[in-house]
Amino acid sequence: MAKLVKNDINIQTVQTEATEKVKLDDKDIKILEILKENSAYTTREIAKKTLLPVTTVHNRVRRLKQEGVIKRYTIELDATMVGKTVAAYILVNADLKYLKEKHKSQYDLAKELKKLYCIEKVDIVTGGTDLVVFIRVSSIKELDEVLLGKIQLVDGIANTKTLVVLNES
Repeated sequence: MAKLVKNDINIQTVQTEATEKVKLDDKDIKILEILKENSAYTTREIAKKTLLPVTTVHNRVRRLKQEGVIKRYTIELDATMVGKTVAAYILVNADLKYLKEKHKSQYDLAKELKKLYCIEKVDIVTGGTDLVVFIRVSSIKELDEVLLGKIQLVDGIANTKTLVVLNES
């Protein structure tokens, strides 16, 4: 994931995964902020909002894609509208001995978990937990089925702790 680093002048440097630094000026930042607000905006709409020429916006967006600053365009679903009314964080402790024997790591475990249909995000973290999984399902019953019937059966998981979200902000 790219990390924004603020410099003394009005240019920001983005550290990309490939450890290359990309310089962003105020125009780039304005374009990115507008796309973060709504990735469906057309080049013409972005140009109108930034008061930049359409060709400038087009060229900058293309460059930002080529340099890896913009990785993809996506949508934000209203989970309740599609029947996903239960959200939960699952704290996963890896069986490090098992993973070591199989020449695997927490990264492999994260990839395996991401394959499950209802898992939106898997983060590798520090502290008393190895991974944090974010899941959305339609009911507590489905959460139970996914947790006991899928997640806890993944090889390399020692134990889990589930935190059901009461209110999303």
